[in-house]
Amino acid sequence: MIDQRLQDITSPPQPGYVTRTLLRWFMRPARIAAVEALSNHFRLIDLEGEALRGVGWAIGQKLQISMGAGLTWRTYTPMAWDAERGRTRLLAFAHGEGPSSRWVGGLREGDACQFFGPRRSLELSGLTSLVLFGDETSFGLAAALQATAGVNVSYIFEATDIVQSRMVLEAIGLSKANVIARVAGDAHIEAAAAGMSSHLPGDAHFVLTGKAQSIQHVSRALKGAGVGSSRIRAKAYWAPGKTGLD
Repeated sequence: MIDQRLQDITSPPQPGYVTRTLLRWFMRPARIAAVEALSNHFRLIDLEGEALRGVGWAIGQKLQISMGAGLTWRTYTPMAWDAERGRTRLLAFAHGEGPSSRWVGGLREGDACQFFGPRRSLELSGLTSLVLFGDETSFGLAAALQATAGVNVSYIFEATDIVQSRMVLEAIGLSKANVIARVAGDAHIEAAAAGMSSHLPGDAHFVLTGKAQSIQHVSRALKGAGVGSSRIRAKAYWAPGKTGLD
Protein backbone atom coordinates (compact mmCIF):
# COMPACT_ATOMS: atom_id res chain seq x y z
CA MET A 1 0.00 0.00 0.00
CA ILE A 2 3.98 -1.25 1.30
CA ASP A 3 3.73 -0.74 0.04
CA GLN A 4 2.67 -3.10 3.08
CA ARG A 5 0.36 -1.98 5.85
CA LEU A 6 1.35 -2.23 9.48
CA GLN A 7 -1.90 -3.66 10.83
CA ASP A 8 -3.55 -7.02 10.26
CA ILE A 9 -7.20 -7.97 9.93
CA THR A 10 -7.62 -11.25 11.75
CA SER A 11 -10.25 -13.88 12.44
CA PRO A 12 -10.21 -17.23 14.27
CA PRO A 13 -7.58 -19.61 12.88
CA GLN A 14 -10.09 -22.32 11.93
CA PRO A 15 -12.11 -21.05 8.96
CA GLY A 16 -15.77 -22.02 9.02
CA TYR A 17 -18.25 -22.44 6.20
CA VAL A 18 -18.88 -18.71 5.73
CA THR A 19 -15.15 -17.95 5.63
CA ARG A 20 -14.47 -20.70 3.10
CA THR A 21 -17.35 -19.49 0.94
CA LEU A 22 -16.11 -15.89 0.99
CA LEU A 23 -12.60 -16.96 0.06
CA ARG A 24 -13.94 -19.07 -2.81
CA TRP A 25 -16.14 -16.26 -4.13
CA PHE A 26 -13.79 -13.31 -3.86
CA MET A 27 -10.19 -14.55 -3.77
CA ARG A 28 -8.28 -15.57 -6.90
CA PRO A 29 -5.16 -17.75 -7.16
CA ALA A 30 -1.64 -16.61 -8.00
CA ARG A 31 1.90 -17.96 -7.71
CA ILE A 32 4.96 -16.38 -6.13
CA ALA A 33 7.18 -15.92 -9.20
CA ALA A 34 10.11 -14.29 -7.39
CA VAL A 35 11.14 -13.01 -3.96
CA GLU A 36 14.09 -10.64 -3.45
CA ALA A 37 15.31 -9.39 -0.08
CA LEU A 38 16.25 -5.72 -0.33
CA SER A 39 17.00 -5.47 3.40
CA ASN A 40 16.13 -7.16 6.69
CA HIS A 41 12.54 -5.92 6.49
CA PHE A 42 11.78 -5.27 2.81
CA ARG A 43 10.99 -7.86 0.14
CA LEU A 44 10.24 -7.43 -3.56
CA ILE A 45 7.55 -9.96 -4.44
CA ASP A 46 6.43 -10.86 -7.96
CA LEU A 47 3.08 -12.58 -8.39
CA GLU A 48 1.96 -14.28 -11.58
CA GLY A 49 -1.08 -16.20 -12.75
CA GLU A 50 -3.95 -16.33 -15.20
CA ALA A 51 -6.14 -14.34 -12.81
CA LEU A 52 -3.73 -11.40 -13.23
CA ARG A 53 -4.04 -11.34 -17.03
CA GLY A 54 -6.19 -8.74 -18.76
CA VAL A 55 -6.78 -6.87 -15.52
CA GLY A 56 -7.25 -3.11 -15.56
CA TRP A 57 -5.01 -1.46 -12.97
CA ALA A 58 -4.33 2.16 -12.04
CA ILE A 59 -1.57 3.58 -9.84
CA GLY A 60 -2.80 3.96 -6.27
CA GLN A 61 -5.12 0.96 -6.32
CA LYS A 62 -4.73 -1.76 -3.71
CA LEU A 63 -4.33 -5.52 -3.75
CA GLN A 64 -5.30 -7.68 -0.79
CA ILE A 65 -3.54 -11.00 -0.24
CA SER A 66 -4.73 -13.78 2.02
CA MET A 67 -2.31 -14.76 4.77
CA GLY A 68 -3.76 -18.28 4.75
CA ALA A 69 -5.65 -18.18 8.07
CA GLY A 70 -9.36 -17.44 7.91
CA LEU A 71 -10.04 -13.90 6.76
CA THR A 72 -6.57 -12.61 7.57
CA TRP A 73 -5.16 -10.58 4.71
CA ARG A 74 -2.62 -7.89 3.98
CA THR A 75 -3.03 -4.85 1.75
CA TYR A 76 -0.39 -3.70 -0.74
CA THR A 77 -0.08 -1.04 -3.40
CA PRO A 78 1.33 -2.68 -6.53
CA MET A 79 4.47 -1.12 -7.99
CA ALA A 80 3.68 -2.33 -11.51
CA TRP A 81 1.23 -4.54 -13.38
CA ASP A 82 1.80 -6.47 -16.60
CA ALA A 83 -1.70 -7.45 -17.72
CA GLU A 84 -0.41 -9.22 -20.84
CA ARG A 85 1.93 -11.54 -18.94
CA GLY A 86 -0.31 -11.79 -15.89
CA ARG A 87 2.24 -10.45 -13.44
CA THR A 88 2.43 -7.80 -10.72
CA ARG A 89 5.15 -6.60 -8.33
CA LEU A 90 4.79 -5.65 -4.66
CA LEU A 91 7.15 -4.20 -2.08
CA ALA A 92 6.48 -5.81 1.30
CA PHE A 93 7.55 -4.21 4.59
CA ALA A 94 7.75 -6.93 7.24
CA HIS A 95 7.26 -5.15 10.57
CA GLY A 96 6.76 -6.79 13.95
CA GLU A 97 5.80 -10.39 14.68
CA GLY A 98 2.32 -10.62 13.19
CA PRO A 99 1.05 -13.18 10.66
CA SER A 100 1.92 -10.91 7.73
CA SER A 101 5.57 -10.63 8.76
CA ARG A 102 5.72 -14.40 9.15
CA TRP A 103 4.13 -14.83 5.73
CA VAL A 104 6.59 -12.48 4.05
CA GLY A 105 9.56 -14.02 5.86
CA GLY A 106 8.57 -17.52 4.80
CA LEU A 107 7.80 -16.84 1.13
CA ARG A 108 9.53 -18.97 -1.46
CA GLU A 109 9.41 -18.97 -5.25
CA GLY A 110 6.62 -21.26 -6.40
CA ASP A 111 4.42 -20.78 -3.34
CA ALA A 112 0.70 -20.37 -3.99
CA CYS A 113 -1.37 -17.48 -2.66
CA GLN A 114 -4.81 -15.94 -3.03
CA PHE A 115 -5.60 -12.31 -3.72
CA PHE A 116 -8.51 -9.89 -4.02
CA GLY A 117 -8.43 -6.86 -6.29
CA PRO A 118 -7.14 -4.58 -7.57
CA ARG A 119 -9.58 -2.17 -5.92
CA ARG A 120 -9.87 1.58 -5.64
CA SER A 121 -7.88 3.12 -2.82
CA LEU A 122 -6.21 6.40 -3.84
CA GLU A 123 -7.33 8.24 -6.99
CA LEU A 124 -4.35 9.84 -8.74
CA SER A 125 -5.42 9.91 -12.37
CA GLY A 126 -4.81 13.19 -14.15
CA LEU A 127 -2.16 14.46 -11.74
CA THR A 128 1.07 15.51 -13.46
CA SER A 129 2.84 17.41 -10.66
CA LEU A 130 2.67 16.19 -7.09
CA VAL A 131 4.44 15.86 -3.76
CA LEU A 132 4.13 12.47 -2.06
CA PHE A 133 4.41 12.29 1.72
CA GLY A 134 4.50 8.91 3.42
CA ASP A 135 6.61 6.32 5.22
CA GLU A 136 7.90 2.79 4.71
CA THR A 137 4.40 1.66 3.73
CA SER A 138 4.38 4.20 0.89
CA PHE A 139 7.50 3.05 -0.97
CA GLY A 140 5.55 0.82 -3.36
CA LEU A 141 3.28 3.68 -4.41
CA ALA A 142 6.32 5.92 -4.83
CA ALA A 143 7.96 3.40 -7.14
CA ALA A 144 4.83 3.16 -9.28
CA LEU A 145 4.73 6.95 -9.64
CA GLN A 146 8.44 7.08 -10.41
CA ALA A 147 7.92 4.77 -13.38
CA THR A 148 5.04 6.82 -14.82
CA ALA A 149 5.93 8.93 -17.84
CA GLY A 150 4.90 12.58 -17.76
CA VAL A 151 4.46 12.77 -13.99
CA ASN A 152 6.75 15.02 -11.91
CA VAL A 153 6.96 13.83 -8.29
CA SER A 154 8.86 14.95 -5.18
CA TYR A 155 9.07 12.49 -2.27
CA ILE A 156 9.20 13.09 1.48
CA PHE A 157 9.20 10.08 3.82
CA GLU A 158 9.36 9.61 7.57
CA ALA A 159 11.18 6.43 8.59
CA THR A 160 12.41 4.62 11.67
CA ASP A 161 15.60 3.20 10.12
CA ILE A 162 17.09 5.87 7.85
CA VAL A 163 19.98 3.74 6.58
CA GLN A 164 17.79 0.79 5.65
CA SER A 165 15.12 3.02 4.09
CA ARG A 166 17.61 4.88 1.91
CA MET A 167 19.15 1.59 0.80
CA VAL A 168 15.74 0.27 -0.26
CA LEU A 169 14.74 3.53 -1.95
CA GLU A 170 17.96 3.49 -3.97
CA ALA A 171 17.28 -0.10 -5.02
CA ILE A 172 13.87 0.88 -6.44
CA GLY A 173 15.13 4.01 -8.18
CA LEU A 174 14.27 6.64 -5.59
CA SER A 175 17.70 7.65 -4.33
CA LYS A 176 16.78 11.37 -4.43
CA ALA A 177 13.82 11.01 -2.04
CA ASN A 178 13.95 13.07 1.15
CA VAL A 179 13.91 10.80 4.22
CA ILE A 180 13.30 12.22 7.73
CA ALA A 181 14.00 10.22 10.88
CA ARG A 182 11.10 9.61 13.25
CA VAL A 183 11.59 11.08 16.72
CA ALA A 184 9.62 10.79 19.96
CA GLY A 185 6.49 12.89 20.05
CA ASP A 186 6.42 13.22 16.25
CA ALA A 187 8.47 16.43 16.39
CA HIS A 188 9.96 15.52 13.00
CA ILE A 189 6.60 16.16 11.36
CA GLU A 190 7.33 19.90 11.47
CA ALA A 191 10.34 19.28 9.23
CA ALA A 192 8.22 17.20 6.88
CA ALA A 193 5.54 19.88 6.69
CA ALA A 194 8.18 22.54 6.04
CA GLY A 195 9.64 20.41 3.25
CA MET A 196 6.25 20.13 1.61
CA SER A 197 5.58 23.84 2.04
CA SER A 198 8.61 24.54 -0.15
CA HIS A 199 6.59 23.12 -3.05
CA LEU A 200 3.63 25.45 -2.57
CA PRO A 201 4.05 27.54 -5.76
CA GLY A 202 2.37 26.28 -8.90
CA ASP A 203 -0.33 23.69 -9.31
CA ALA A 204 1.28 20.78 -7.45
CA HIS A 205 -1.01 18.39 -5.63
CA PHE A 206 -0.10 16.89 -2.26
CA VAL A 207 -0.61 13.17 -1.75
CA LEU A 208 -0.48 12.17 1.92
CA THR A 209 -0.11 8.48 2.80
CA GLY A 210 1.15 6.26 5.62
CA LYS A 211 0.49 6.87 9.30
CA ALA A 212 -2.90 8.48 10.05
CA GLN A 213 -1.60 10.90 12.71
CA SER A 214 1.25 12.09 10.47
CA ILE A 215 -1.20 12.73 7.65
CA GLN A 216 -3.33 14.85 9.99
CA HIS A 217 -0.33 16.94 11.06
CA VAL A 218 0.87 17.59 7.52
CA SER A 219 -2.63 18.27 6.21
CA ARG A 220 -3.21 20.92 8.88
CA ALA A 221 0.13 22.55 8.07
CA LEU A 222 -0.64 22.68 4.36
CA LYS A 223 -4.11 24.13 4.88
CA GLY A 224 -2.62 26.67 7.30
CA ALA A 225 -0.27 27.71 4.50
CA GLY A 226 -3.21 28.32 2.20
CA VAL A 227 -3.36 25.05 0.26
CA GLY A 228 -6.93 24.28 -0.74
CA SER A 229 -8.51 20.91 0.03
CA SER A 230 -8.83 20.24 -3.71
CA ARG A 231 -5.02 20.03 -3.91
CA ILE A 232 -4.71 17.49 -1.08
CA ARG A 233 -5.40 13.78 -1.42
CA ALA A 234 -4.91 11.52 1.59
CA LYS A 235 -5.02 7.82 2.40
CA ALA A 236 -4.13 6.47 5.83
CA TYR A 237 -2.48 3.07 5.55
CA TRP A 238 -2.12 2.46 9.28
CA ALA A 239 -2.51 3.88 12.78
CA PRO A 240 -1.15 2.61 16.11
CA GLY A 241 -3.60 0.22 17.72
CA LYS A 242 -5.96 0.23 14.75
CA THR A 243 -6.83 -2.49 12.27
CA GLY A 244 -8.52 -2.39 8.93
CA LEU A 245 -6.90 0.75 7.55
CA ASP A 246 -5.95 0.12 3.94
